[in-house]
Formats: sequence, structure tokens, C-alpha cells
Amino acid sequence: MKDFLAIKKVTDRLGVEELKPYLRFILAEIQLIKEQEEPLEAAASKLIELYDELMGLQEKRAEWTPVPTCTHVHIVIGDSFAGGMKQALRGLGCTETHKLITLRENYAIGPINGLDSPEGRMARCNWFRNHITEAFEAYDEFEEEYIGLLDQLEQIPEQAEVMVWTSGNACEQAGMRHALYLLRNKRNSISVNDACAICEKLYNRPDAFITYRYSGEIPSEKLQEAIVRLDGKGKLCPSDITRLEREWQILTEQTGILRIWQDSTVLEVPAEYYDHYLLEKLDNLKPSAGDNGFLKSARLIGEAIGYCEQYIGASYFEYRLRELIYDGVLEIKGVPAAMRYYSIRRKQRYRQVEARECGL
Repeated sequence: MKDFLAIKKVTDRLGVEELKPYLRFILAEIQLIKEQEEPLEAAASKLIELYDELMGLQEKRAEWTPVPTCTHVHIVIGDSFAGGMKQALRGLGCTETHKLITLRENYAIGPINGLDSPEGRMARCNWFRNHITEAFEAYDEFEEEYIGLLDQLEQIPEQAEVMVWTSGNACEQAGMRHALYLLRNKRNSISVNDACAICEKLYNRPDAFITYRYSGEIPSEKLQEAIVRLDGKGKLCPSDITRLEREWQILTEQTGILRIWQDSTVLEVPAEYYDHYLLEKLDNLKPSAGDNGFLKSARLIGEAIGYCEQYIGASYFEYRLRELIYDGVLEIKGVPAAMRYYSIRRKQRYRQVEARECGL
């Protein structure tokens, strides 16, 4: 289990853009093995070399840590966006002067009450361990991550321009406010830039457009252009920074576990906010023939993510599915260790009750 956690920790910290080349290499090697075009010993040697490289990536992360000579520090929310931003900065050839700090939390879900205290971080860590299936991280690792973040922020030199990236979703908007709160004692020039809005303005046309829900969806080549086109309009004045810091403090006084972005506000909503939405999607999907009405949970969650206007994440939808199972609204076939391992359907008695309520 310890080795698995180490692997999970490394891969979790890689963005999608960073992981793709490794996945392609692994699949290509497997194909060569299947077609017997490469000896097993040679393939195993290559895969072990790849493993060693991946597990050593933690040391390579030091290249993104702020240094005394850097001119810009980009602060992003989420590993996926961080991967795209790294690719963009490499493409622009400015990794020596532009450094990157990543806030890895999904601020849309889980408790954030008192997050800047050890007790608050303990509560958040425990909630994830109790409700999110892939949350293996122990509290000491969670705390180490937070202390590491504070250390990176402290290393930002006075002359560097700090660029906090955000977009129109609760995760990045709350994360941006948290970043500004953590920067409250720094005297650097700070700007806030909406990555999705910038790229939509640059690339969307009446006959072809994309609406991004979070910055991790933006290809690195488009991010490059967004960085080049920044015009300084996002620079914050002291009163703006103070207001956003206070908004973060207000958020951390709330006790809920789900937040959405609505009317330019990070809004706390009930934990069951998306339950009806999930059930509607379930009713509209047709299970495969012979499955006795059971639908793969991964298919339902994929549908829910695809049509949801908010960026919430698959793990929260999967958590709510399990809650609906525990409450007797849904029945299960399989083991709820992960969404790919089980299927669900409405319980018959709930379908009958709803039919009576609708007068059918």
C-alpha cells in the first residue's frame, strides 16, 4: 500500500498534458510486447526506466519554485491547469524567469471551515478520507503539502509580478481568494487573470466556439497566446486585494461541503444539491440490454459531468451516488470501491411512489 500511495502521489501531481506522453509510451510498449516485436527483457527495462523517471519527478519540481532572480510567479488552481501552464511556459521559453505555484485543492467540495488552521485542515482531510474513494492521503501528507505551499509563497522575491489565474467556477474562484489571503503580507504587484475568458475572447467565433468550465480544459498552445496577450488590466489595487481576502475569510466561516459559482459569487449550497440532477440523468439513460435495468455508474457520472454547467468533479458525483444507495433510493450491483466497479438503478418502490405522486 505504501508503494501504491507513492505512485498515486506522483501521478496526482501531474497534469493531463504531462501524463499523456507517458501513457502513450506505456501503451506503445505493451503493443510491441503483444505483437512479439520486442523481447520482454528489453520492454521491462524501458518500463522500469520510465518508472524511475516518473518517481523522480518530485526533485524536478524544484525548477518551478520561485528563485531570487525570477520576474513572474504564476499561481494556478489544480494539477490539470498546472500541467498545461508548465507546457505553455516551456513553449514560450521563459521557465528561467517565470515560476509556478500550484494550489492543488478542489475548493468546490469538502469543508473549508478554518482551512488555515491545523484543526480545519484535519477536518477537511478526514472528510475526504471518509467520503471520496480515491482520497488515500494521510493528514501528515496533507499538512506537509500545505506547509510546502506556504514555503513557496514565502520565496517569491519582492520584484516578481504575481499572476493569480482563475476562471468562472467555484474551485478556481475560491482558490484565487485563498491565494490572495496567503499573500496578504507580500508587497508584490498582483494581478488576477481569467484564463477561460481570455481564451474564449481570443479564439471563439460565431460559427465555432468553446465554453470552458475550468482552466484545466485549455490546451497549452492557447495558454501561450493568452500569456503573451496579457495587457495588465487584471492588476489589483490594495482595496481589491483586501476585499477578496475578506471574502475568503467569510468562506472559511461556512460549514458546508459544496460550493457553486453563481452571480459572480462563490455560493454554498446543500450537499444534496445535485441529487435530483443525477436521478434525472439516470432516468434518461438506457442501460445495456440484459443488464436488468442496471446502469454503469461511470456512464452516469460521465453524463452528469458532460452536461453540468458547473465544475464539480467526478469524485463528488460518485460520493452522492453512494449516498443515494445508502439512503435506499438506488440499488447497487457490484462493489462501490470505485465507479467502474458497480452499476446502479432506481429502487422499484421509489419508482412506484413517484408514479403515484405524479398521478400515473
